[in-house]
Amino acid sequence: MGLFNFLTGKKIEDNYAIALDIGTEFAKSLIFKVEDGKGIVVGSGRQHQKLSDMAGGAVTDIAGVVKNCQKSLERAATQAQIMPTQVIMGIAGELVKGNTTTIKYTRPNPKTNITIDELKDIVSRIQRRSFDRARQILSWETGHAEVDVKLVNAAVVDVKIDGHKVTNPLGFQGREVQVGVFNAFAPIVHLGAIQTIADELGLDLLGVVADPYALAKSIGPKESTEFSAIFVDIGGGTTDIAVVRQGGVEGTKMFALGGRSFTKRIATALGSSFEEAEEMKIKYSHGELDAEDQQFIKKALETDCQVWLSGVELTLEEFSKLDLLPSRILMCGGGSGLPDVAEVLENAKWNPKLPFARKPVVHFIKADDVENVVDSTGNLNNLWDITPMSLANMAIDLVGEERVMDSVLNKIVGGLNQ
Repeated sequence: MGLFNFLTGKKIEDNYAIALDIGTEFAKSLIFKVEDGKGIVVGSGRQHQKLSDMAGGAVTDIAGVVKNCQKSLERAATQAQIMPTQVIMGIAGELVKGNTTTIKYTRPNPKTNITIDELKDIVSRIQRRSFDRARQILSWETGHAEVDVKLVNAAVVDVKIDGHKVTNPLGFQGREVQVGVFNAFAPIVHLGAIQTIADELGLDLLGVVADPYALAKSIGPKESTEFSAIFVDIGGGTTDIAVVRQGGVEGTKMFALGGRSFTKRIATALGSSFEEAEEMKIKYSHGELDAEDQQFIKKALETDCQVWLSGVELTLEEFSKLDLLPSRILMCGGGSGLPDVAEVLENAKWNPKLPFARKPVVHFIKADDVENVVDSTGNLNNLWDITPMSLANMAIDLVGEERVMDSVLNKIVGGLNQ
């Protein structure tokens, strides 16, 4: 089955599907039913991953990850009393690159109606430009001249005619057409691992979505063109960042520093095992240690938190070419439960190169904030539940009508992926 089948309006058999989020620390699965445009979660499960299974958000042992996913799915299916056959999966890792490419096109005859062939031409140019750029960036970052990259997910995020925002440009007249398309690319080695895991689990892969894109598209009012925010998802191995400006996803970036780095620092400071340090970190996050131990851990994490903040700043610099950065930071992911992380963001003396209009305010995303996903289990009340819920939200459109712009994009993508 092609990678983009989940965008083609294909019905979900029996309206049930799985959202599978393979994180560095945990494999998390949700079973949900699509009903009246909402995803109703009826089962959830998670399974701890071994240190050798994942590294920096990427799979390093397929067999190990498959076993963990099976256990996670069994827990979810036991609760849901059903095991769907279709799955939407997230992809993360430093080498997953997402950005929105915008092309402005001046029409030679503004009084004629915009046609489907015109749109195809614009979107084709955007896709070719995005693909070339992704290959260049990954070649530079990995040091390999030829990196085989593949499109993970693509979406039309913005269409304007003479500055007027539209959802379906067909039939409109006007001089200047502006189209923005978000594309996420990943090396084929990472994407292939995700597809193999779905095959090994005997699941029908509806689609793969870059985790931060799913998050950015699932929080905030869909109809609002004013919604702007910086999303920060701290997992076990990576920190994923997405910037949304005026309702459109501008881009996603990830860097390899997450909860495991903090655990390793505590293990070194205490001279303990990774497992003992992880237990200590969780108690510390919940304020369950005595004052002396609490202070000791806080001191041990000080430098790493500053290094992590530098990673956030460097990532945001790439988004701050001309426009002001949103002054709202929305956080989720298991790693964001560490109190020092929010503290370092709130107290940050931001690099003057970062054009914030005002000092950013930090908020934590709650399960209720995820659009169109309803938790009927009562279990989804943790920071690590947000990403799998966002993946479920992305799958809801599978049962809906395909929009005109998505249809154009899918035809182009189908041609590029041949």
